[in-house]
Amino acid sequence: MQACSLSATDLACRRGDRLLFARLSFALGPGEALQLAGANGIGKSSLMRIVAGLMPAFAGTIERHGALGLIDERPALDPHLPLGRALAFWQRLDGPADNAAARLGLAGLMDVPVRYLSTGQKKRAALARLIGQKVPLWLLDEPLNGLDTRGVALVEEMAAQHCREGGICLIASHQPLALPGMGRIELADFAA
Repeated sequence: MQACSLSATDLACRRGDRLLFARLSFALGPGEALQLAGANGIGKSSLMRIVAGLMPAFAGTIERHGALGLIDERPALDPHLPLGRALAFWQRLDGPADNAAARLGLAGLMDVPVRYLSTGQKKRAALARLIGQKVPLWLLDEPLNGLDTRGVALVEEMAAQHCREGGICLIASHQPLALPGMGRIELADFAA
């Protein structure tokens, strides 16, 4: 795992005329995880998009060292392709996913078009693709939505393993996660 770090200094986010949060700062080094928590609409997904570089901050700065991968509500898998072919497309770019699909319980779904997968199956497929990217910075936006108890345990286990190997996990979720040593920021504490 390449050396990595992720920090935010005095971030603020504005959507339209509404300031969602301000003065938010954090710093993460290798092996660390942080949960961004709060109610729907408080700005968790917006913060993840700012960190990923997909949306500008209203104020403040982000510093990243290391490549990142993002899982959000869009799994970045062609909905018309069978899951196996959709994952194979990314494996040609990213490299092999180290049997991640089998570990995530997807082996029996390789012939099923992505559009027919359940929400939880799509989340696990997106995680399989993220593992194949072999990036040190994981941005997980609501990674537990649609998952059953076993799926939640798999996400927690893989995120913990990623951190043990020196990676960083930034997780936006209103649901609790069991991840050893994970910090937590309540976005309501930074509401503008």
